[in-house]
Amino acid sequence: MNQELTNRVQLALDTVRPFLKADGGDAQIVDVTKEMLVRIKLLGTCSTCDLSKMTMQAGIEQAIMKAVPEILAVEAV
Repeated sequence: MNQELTNRVQLALDTVRPFLKADGGDAQIVDVTKEMLVRIKLLGTCSTCDLSKMTMQAGIEQAIMKAVPEILAVEAV
């Protein structure tokens, strides 16, 4: 895992974290691959929420890919 890239992804994730925590959830980076894929684990209520797929796409994925344009995809694990 490239630490500088991971730090940038973490900063992007931190921008959406308050919204996740407001609903009792959170997310953590599992991996940033050499293929520029970010793997995220949803935590708390986010892990079981019916809207978690929308949260991933509209919130987390968008924030990460906007802040770190070299990232090609974000997936929940």
